[in-house]
Amino acid sequence: MPDEQPSDRGAWVVLGGVHLLNRTAPRRPDEPIVLVRVPPQEVCRPATTVIVRWNALGPCPAEALHPGGTRLGAARIDGGELFPDAIAGPALRGLVGTEAAPGLVPLCYLAEHPGGGYHAYAQIRFHPEDACFVRTTRDPVGHGPVEELRWFDPVLTAHAESSTALNNHLRYFRKHFSGTELEIKYTLDPAPDIWSASMELLKALRDGKLEGCRPEYREEFQIHHTENHLFDVTGPEPEIGYASFIPTVTAGHVLKRKWFTEDAFARREELTPGLDIPPDRFETFLREDLNLQVRAMPPFQRVRYDIQCESLRTGHVYGIFLDRCALLAAPDVVLSQCELEYRRSRSILDHDQDEILIEMKRIDSWLCEYLASHGWAAEHTFYSKRSFLRDAIALRPDLATR
Repeated sequence: MPDEQPSDRGAWVVLGGVHLLNRTAPRRPDEPIVLVRVPPQEVCRPATTVIVRWNALGPCPAEALHPGGTRLGAARIDGGELFPDAIAGPALRGLVGTEAAPGLVPLCYLAEHPGGGYHAYAQIRFHPEDACFVRTTRDPVGHGPVEELRWFDPVLTAHAESSTALNNHLRYFRKHFSGTELEIKYTLDPAPDIWSASMELLKALRDGKLEGCRPEYREEFQIHHTENHLFDVTGPEPEIGYASFIPTVTAGHVLKRKWFTEDAFARREELTPGLDIPPDRFETFLREDLNLQVRAMPPFQRVRYDIQCESLRTGHVYGIFLDRCALLAAPDVVLSQCELEYRRSRSILDHDQDEILIEMKRIDSWLCEYLASHGWAAEHTFYSKRSFLRDAIALRPDLATR
């Protein structure tokens, strides 16, 4: 399906009982369905993800129907008054009645297809301020006037077939390239203050400067502040790379392994959480338990700000990280980087994995231009933490013993 521009074609937020999503009760022949006509909310077409912000909708025509299509009533309701506190507001309660109102939620976002029929986006997150919807129909369904509800049964069937994914607590449906890290790095020189740089970059994404992408819904920013104890794995040959111990907030450490190959863009990666090993036994564990040949690198402090960038067209989520690493024994020895990495996908529709590579290339081009325009980086690089620490020891041999 070729890309389309959002237009004034019909779009609706469909409301109904929450049991139609979680299947905690059977459908009833007399339960109301509410069609709320809204301005098209897709950032691009076709889209995988649609975010609806209630206060941004303005006055919306709303029509309550029985599943058979019998009209119950109509009203004009301001978007911000639909679900105050995520509970049906007074105008909605007047349409559907006091019995149905407590369980009323957004079921789906419905978008009219230019050739007829409708695309449906299932509601996966719902809050007083907004809701997030993910497309469940690859082809349009339910040709005919929207009020005839011919699309309704196919939409509920599509939701039921993917209910485990749509209703799970994370709402992350899949991760492509499992066990492989796809990453592009930029060395920031001169290095900016990464906090202010992160806020500026996040604002650019919120403002739609990267076409078709926005900060990930309600997961747009994360802060990481850790110490790392990294070991250069020098053998045996198939194991060459690094092993890094990262403390967790609760207890123990995560062991992060990376294997280096000729293709530095895609590298094998493995995380082992929950290791209860004291720092003075890290090297012994690697040598005796994992049979690795290792060399200890100087420990460093890592401060990283993660901007989660979601493609609303494909549902793929990419991390844009601004990262500062400083040696604990020599805080003046610093590496500042920006990294672009594929994280996960928010889609129940099948996608070609190559699509991720194409999309990463597009984001890479935009990010490279963005960083260059600020004077922070002119091109990307594959300079790793391992290489940084090796170079630091070469310049300051005294650090090797610390």
